[in-house]
Amino acid sequence: MTTKFSIGVDLGGTDIKVAVIDCEGSVLYSLCTPTEAHRGYGHTINNIIKAINNILQQNNLDISQIEGVGIGCPGQVDPSGGLVKFLPNIPGWINIELADIIEKELELKAGVDNDVRCAALGEHRFGAGKGYNNIVCITVGTGIGSGIIMNGQLIRGTNASAGEIGHMVLQDTGGKFCGCGSTGCFETLASGPSIVEMAENYIVGGKSSKFRELAGDNPITPEIVARAAGFGDEVAKAIFRKAGYWIGIALTNVVNLLNPEIIIIGGGVAKSGDLLLEPIRKTVKERALKTATEDLQIVEAQLGNDAGVIGASLLVCNNNHKKDACPTG
Repeated sequence: MTTKFSIGVDLGGTDIKVAVIDCEGSVLYSLCTPTEAHRGYGHTINNIIKAINNILQQNNLDISQIEGVGIGCPGQVDPSGGLVKFLPNIPGWINIELADIIEKELELKAGVDNDVRCAALGEHRFGAGKGYNNIVCITVGTGIGSGIIMNGQLIRGTNASAGEIGHMVLQDTGGKFCGCGSTGCFETLASGPSIVEMAENYIVGGKSSKFRELAGDNPITPEIVARAAGFGDEVAKAIFRKAGYWIGIALTNVVNLLNPEIIIIGGGVAKSGDLLLEPIRKTVKERALKTATEDLQIVEAQLGNDAGVIGASLLVCNNNHKKDACPTG
């Protein structure tokens, strides 16, 4: 019997990542192509389709070897209908029947879900969450999102809106405005942009910091702040302690509510490793209920930038995969 593969797609505001995934979760082939969001959703969808056709042609794969295409999208999605409701950082994506369009164009089964939920699926099946049934996976980057798996099942909620941890309100008064329109959201306190804002405020305040030297004429980024901390810069270390504290406060609430076995932290900011993880662990240990933290692990994601495409491929898995390969609920 011909070996079947799945295609995972990770749709981002700047780039689209497409990968061919085997049933063991290995990325066999991958490529990136520009999203070109400014040209409209129709153009972006064409870019997805072209990228899929290109990756098949470049690697001598026939469409008959592909069992389906799963797509992770950065926003509100209705997986049951394959509908993209709203992508806040990609203009024009409102109520787009993405799965139906892909199925008609490629004559393949298609599935759609939120990108962080896809990452959670990938980490659960093949990454840091393998062997665990109660998982919270968060990504910390430009924004903060989460995927929740309880009793081996992905939690989507009544309107497929579960997991919006970045909009947990942590400051009831005086908080910064968030892109969602509210104030005091978790995302405004510990995301990549908030780390950059803290760094810039230290500079304005006259603090001499290594990250300014490392950035040179370029914009400061969380990665540069992390590098400065690695050089021993106390201001950079303080910034990550503050971000880790707020992430720890948010996760304390999550731990007390859901009692997960493991919390997996991914995304660009999480690449700083223990610089971020240690203050998170410290805060959760100090603030969460003791019974809820007795066996809790807080770890870095294992699949890195491939988590999204690997998880998206699981949206279209079938019985040729292992029995527990598709914990989509």
